[in-house]
Amino acid sequence: MGAKNVLGTELQACSTDPMTGFYRDGCCNTGRDDMGLHLVCTEVTADFLDFSQRAGNDLSTPVPEWGFPGLQPGDRWCVCVERWKQAYEAGHAAPVVLEATHVSALEFVDLETLQKLAVSAD
Repeated sequence: MGAKNVLGTELQACSTDPMTGFYRDGCCNTGRDDMGLHLVCTEVTADFLDFSQRAGNDLSTPVPEWGFPGLQPGDRWCVCVERWKQAYEAGHAAPVVLEATHVSALEFVDLETLQKLAVSAD
């Protein structure tokens, strides 16, 4: 049985171009090694990328040795749930793809909050 999303159905892929996920499997899967809890599938915006960089996590600059391409607005990416929540509370959260957001995100953010910023999985 596969992982579930915040809607209680099968976890869908977030992005394969760029390839995302802690395990670089395209999904916001998590496990013991995922200390940052990369649970939230977002469609990143310039505002979110700027906020994340100011908060100490530059998601725009490529880091080839880690297989990280650097993100552009519109890319979908599995982000750390605590960073997404911090961005939300500061008014800078990126939209969320509910079908591709891991159910464990609900331990940090309620479904109603995620639904406020939901975008289509298509």
